[in-house]
Amino acid sequence: MINLILILVVLIAIGVFVFLWLNRHKESAPSSNQLKYDMNEIVLFIRQAFEEIMASSLYEGSPNEVEYNRRKARRRELQKALRSCMHGDLSAKKYVKLYMKDLLVQTYGLDESNVDKIISFSQTTRLTSQDCFDILLHVFKNTHGQEAFNVMVGKYNLDTLHRLSDGSKGYQITEEQIRSIYNAEKPRLSVQDKIEIIVQRAYQVYKGLGVIDELRDQNIDGINGGTSGMPPDVVQTTDFLEYTKQQHLIPQSYDAVWTFYHGKSLHLEFLSFGSEQELKRVCQNIYGFGNPGQLNESKGYIINDMADGSRVVVVRPKMAESWAFFVRKFNDSLVELDQQILDQGAPLAINMLVFLILGHQVTAITGRQGSGKTTLLKAMIKYIDAKNIRIQESSFEIWARKMYPSKNILSFRETPTVSGQDGLDVQKKTDGAVNIVGEAATHSVVSYVIQAAQVASEYTLFTHHGKTLANLVSALRNSLIASGAFSNEKIAEMQVVEALGFNVHLVLRAGKRYIERITEIIPADSQFEYPQHYKDPENIADKLDAFMDTMTEYFGRMTDRRSYEYKDIIVWESGEYVAKHPISNRKIEEMLKNMDSDDAVQFEAFLGEYWGQSA
Repeated sequence: MINLILILVVLIAIGVFVFLWLNRHKESAPSSNQLKYDMNEIVLFIRQAFEEIMASSLYEGSPNEVEYNRRKARRRELQKALRSCMHGDLSAKKYVKLYMKDLLVQTYGLDESNVDKIISFSQTTRLTSQDCFDILLHVFKNTHGQEAFNVMVGKYNLDTLHRLSDGSKGYQITEEQIRSIYNAEKPRLSVQDKIEIIVQRAYQVYKGLGVIDELRDQNIDGINGGTSGMPPDVVQTTDFLEYTKQQHLIPQSYDAVWTFYHGKSLHLEFLSFGSEQELKRVCQNIYGFGNPGQLNESKGYIINDMADGSRVVVVRPKMAESWAFFVRKFNDSLVELDQQILDQGAPLAINMLVFLILGHQVTAITGRQGSGKTTLLKAMIKYIDAKNIRIQESSFEIWARKMYPSKNILSFRETPTVSGQDGLDVQKKTDGAVNIVGEAATHSVVSYVIQAAQVASEYTLFTHHGKTLANLVSALRNSLIASGAFSNEKIAEMQVVEALGFNVHLVLRAGKRYIERITEIIPADSQFEYPQHYKDPENIADKLDAFMDTMTEYFGRMTDRRSYEYKDIIVWESGEYVAKHPISNRKIEEMLKNMDSDDAVQFEAFLGEYWGQSA
C-alpha cells in the first residue's frame, strides 16, 4: 500500500513538472496578440531564448548518436559565437544575428504587420536621430559595404568645421544634419531591411557595443567614447546641479561618441550611450578578446587587440575621470606611394623614398598620430629586395606578411609577459638583415634601435612622434640615457646622430596628409685633434696657459657645440614638393655602394635632374 502511494506521488510530481515546463515554453513564445512592441521586451525575449537554448537537454527526444553530436556541435558553436561576437569577430557577430533573426521571425512573430510598431519606419517625424542614422547606415551599407560611413560623410561634406556652442571650432555631425540627409535620401526599406535593422538594434543592446557597434566595423581610422561631456563625479555634486538647473540639457560623459575620418576627429553629437551604465558595459566588453586580464580600479587601464586586429585602450575611474575607450583601426591593405603622395612634384618625393631604401639608409619616419607614418612605412617595404625583414611592434599594425607574402618577413609584438626589449633580443638571432620598429616609444626599444642601426642589421626603419628633427634627436638621446646605455648627454647624442641617416616628417593639417620635409642628418666633424700647444713651452706658466686653451676647447665641444648639422633635402612648399639642399657627398657615396649597377645609374640621373649633382 505504501509503495502504491509513493508511486502515485511520484507520478503526480512528474505530471506537475511536465505541465509547468510546457506552460513555460508556451509563455516564452507569445502569440501575435501578446506581442509587446518594445525594444526592451525584444531584448528580454532574446536573452531568455538563448538561456533556454543553453540550458535545454541534448538528450530531449532520445536522439541517435549522429543527431546528438549535431546538437552538441551546434550548441558549442553558438556558445563560442556569443563569447566572441562583441570583440570584433565579424563572423561570430553575423552568426549570432542570424540566430536572433530566426528567433524573432519564427518564434516571436516579427513580420510585415508589426515591424513598424517597433520602429516607426513609415513615420519620419517619430524617428529618433539614432533611428535615422541606423537606417541610413544600413542603406549605404547595402551598396558600399564597410565604406558606408566614409561615403556618407564624403557625399554630404560632414567633415567641415563648425562653430561650436562654446565659441570654438570643431568637427561635429549634428542631429539636424542627420535628419536633413534622411529627408534627402528618402530611404525605401523592404520588410527584410526593417527586420535586419531591428535585429541589429536588439543585438547591440544584448551582446554588442551599443550605439557604436556597426560604426566600429566600418573602415574608419578609429572611434572612442566617454571623452567629452560632464564626468559623473561632477554631475553628482550639488553645486553643479544648482548651477545648471537643467542637468539633462548638459552633455554627459556617456553622450560622447567620436570617430576619426581621414585624420579628423568627428563628434557624433546625435549619438549617445544613454546612461553611464551602458557606457560602462561597453567599456567592460570591448577589450575582452583573448582574455587579457581584469580591468580593475587598482590598475585603471588595459591595452589589448580586438579579433580584427584593431587596438583598443580602456580606462576607468579612478585613473580617469570617467569610463572611456579608444579603438584604433589599422588598414591591412597596401596603399602605394603614388597613391599617398599626390601633390605637384610627387615623383621627386617618391623617388627619394625609394632611393633611401635602395641605399640602405637608416630612416626615421616622424609625425603625429594619424599623419600616415605606418601607411608610408608599409609602402616603403615593397622596395626592400632580397633581404630578411624583422619587425617589432607594440601591437600588430603593419601586417607586412599579408601585403608581401613572398618576402622573408617575421613580425613580433609585446605581450604581458614578453617585453619589447625581449622581442628585439630574439630578433638578433633570427638572421634579419633589415630591422623595422613599428614605434620607437620606450627607452629600451630606442636603445635597441640605435644599436641595431650601428651593428645588428644592414639598416633600420622606425617611426617616432618627434615634431622636429631637434626634438627627435633629443628624445632618442634622452631614451639612451634613461635606459642606462649612456650617462653622458653629449656622447649619447653623438651615438644617435651617427646612427641616423634621414628623417621623413609627415604632417596632417585640415585633413590633408603630406610629407613636410625629408632631412639629412650630418654628424659634426669631430675627428680633428684637440690643441696640443701646451707641450711646446718650457716654463710652467706658459704650459698652464696653453693647457687651459686645450681645456676650453674640450668644454666648448662638450657643451655649446652641436654634435650634428642637418639640411632639408626636399620640402613641401605652396602645395608642391621642391628640391632644396643637395645630399652630402658622404651619403651619396655610401648609398651608391649599396645599390646594384642599374639602381646606381638611376640614382645618379635623379641627382643630376633635381640638384645638378654628379656622383
